[in-house]
Amino acid sequence: MADIPASASAYLDPKYWNERFSNEEHYEWFKDYSHFRHLIQAHIKPYSSVLELGCGNSQLCEELYKEGITEITCIDLSSVAVQKMQERLSSKGYTEIKVLEADMLDLPFSNECFDVVIEKGTMDVLFVDSGDPWNPRPATVSKVMAMLEGVHRVLKSDGIFISITFGQPHFRRPFFHNPKFTWSVEWSTFGETFHYFFYTLRKGRRSSSVGVASGEKCEMSSICLLHEELEGEDYIFRTTIDGMD
Repeated sequence: MADIPASASAYLDPKYWNERFSNEEHYEWFKDYSHFRHLIQAHIKPYSSVLELGCGNSQLCEELYKEGITEITCIDLSSVAVQKMQERLSSKGYTEIKVLEADMLDLPFSNECFDVVIEKGTMDVLFVDSGDPWNPRPATVSKVMAMLEGVHRVLKSDGIFISITFGQPHFRRPFFHNPKFTWSVEWSTFGETFHYFFYTLRKGRRSSSVGVASGEKCEMSSICLLHEELEGEDYIFRTTIDGMD
């Protein structure tokens, strides 16, 4: 099990992540690559330049590398995570993957330099102290918008942002459809009984529609916190669903 903090707000403290990554070798938020491989393959090609936000100790970049995608840059705010990821990738010979210590709220990259930006559970951390999910605190809105503005900026003119999250469309829509952005917004789901959300936002193709892949109906009712699929997830995502804290 993950090193679970006493309160959800600890997830916003870099010290927590440094301590956690010092003792934890691997943890996957929201299922591993095999569960959404069929979705990601439609958007990431071998020639794609990819930026992963908040890589932590996930194996996502390794899985993408095995698919033939070699131009990968991973960032994380934790210096410990970055060092351990660099060592792990080097030991496996994946020396082409770049791992940098950086803040996703202030991306240190030039404009329009990535084909794909992907995050898996990273944006969800920004919502840990958001209060009412229907009316998030201004501080939360500011952080989320800073992240999205940075992502939009570093994406190429036809680039794609992939967000893998617990966040349901009625909570994400106000952010993704902000007039500042030119991207279209679509979403799919994966998982067995409980569904995780896989958003694809394509820059330069703004639309007002949000779709569901394969004609699948997505229920917006309350999520059962006792469902067995949630047992492998971390504390934050077992205690903040439906506004619980």
